[in-house]
Amino acid sequence: MTALQDFAIILAAGASSRMGTCKTALPWQGSTLLAYQCEQFLLTSVTPIVVLGPHNLHRQDDCPQESYVVLNAAPKRGKISSIQTGLNALPADWTTLFIAAVDQPRPVNVYRTLLQTHRERTALLTAPSYHGKLGHPLVFSNRLASELAILSEETLGLRRIVQNLGEAIAKVEFTTPLILSDLNTPAHYQEHLRTVTVKR
Repeated sequence: MTALQDFAIILAAGASSRMGTCKTALPWQGSTLLAYQCEQFLLTSVTPIVVLGPHNLHRQDDCPQESYVVLNAAPKRGKISSIQTGLNALPADWTTLFIAAVDQPRPVNVYRTLLQTHRERTALLTAPSYHGKLGHPLVFSNRLASELAILSEETLGLRRIVQNLGEAIAKVEFTTPLILSDLNTPAHYQEHLRTVTVKR
């Protein structure tokens, strides 16, 4: 694994049931959705750790060489199981961690801005915001490693950490609602294909 200490877990092991086709392979910005996500993180000097499932493990071919691909053998256990799979692939001394879903594509300037703010404020948790509403991805400090290690569906997963930190979260206000978007359905996908340029 690369010596860089800034990482991103890209959650891509879901069944994409609402989309009706595997999201990882959807065309996006001249590439696939999965390849685009990896490339944007790599441009930020962040190493992507891609979590795939047995049904789409072949999509690792879309990941640039600098990416790190891991398998969640039982993705039906839920999103937390994929996060745990990604966490297990991290070196113990990681410094910064993005957690992003493959259906939440963001351009490089979003990641760079979040990472810069996270470092400047030495924040525990950094999140993008639009009109006061938190979006994705979330950026975690290693000081939250113990909290991430005990995530469970029963305790609301990442939502519990967000709720517990409250006003301590470093919020970065953007001027675009794209930081709130999820490509959950074919309609969402087609809508966001037309509005993929982000300005801050």
